[in-house]
Amino acid sequence: MYPNRNRFVYAPAIIIVIAAGLLSRKFNFLFPEIVNNYLGDALWAVMIYGIIAFIFKDRSIKWVALYSLLFCYAIEISQLYHAPWIDTIRNTRLGGLVLGFGFLWSDLLAYALGIALAMFVEWIVYTKPAKNNLLK
Repeated sequence: MYPNRNRFVYAPAIIIVIAAGLLSRKFNFLFPEIVNNYLGDALWAVMIYGIIAFIFKDRSIKWVALYSLLFCYAIEISQLYHAPWIDTIRNTRLGGLVLGFGFLWSDLLAYALGIALAMFVEWIVYTKPAKNNLLK
């Protein structure tokens, strides 16, 4: 399926997902520990999916999902590498949010779940009849 994504809808959606991810860390006391462990990573993957869908707006849902997952996994695997220069970047607020700090196998699952959720939402939106569809 090749949706024709509306960038004017995706841009604010990405910002909302970023805000939700940051708020999930700030208000972590509202969630059970299992949710706290994975919610931020799943939302990060949803954000990456949204950014890739925004940039490559005419690509298929599967294509966007694959490249989002590859990007997320590459970032996670990069956390196995530690050198002074990259750890200096990771020690900044933005660098830590983007690059993370330490590799966790469980994060790979959280990314897959986040991207699966984003795929599902897009699939639902783009397989409904076009009548009143804001995303097109």
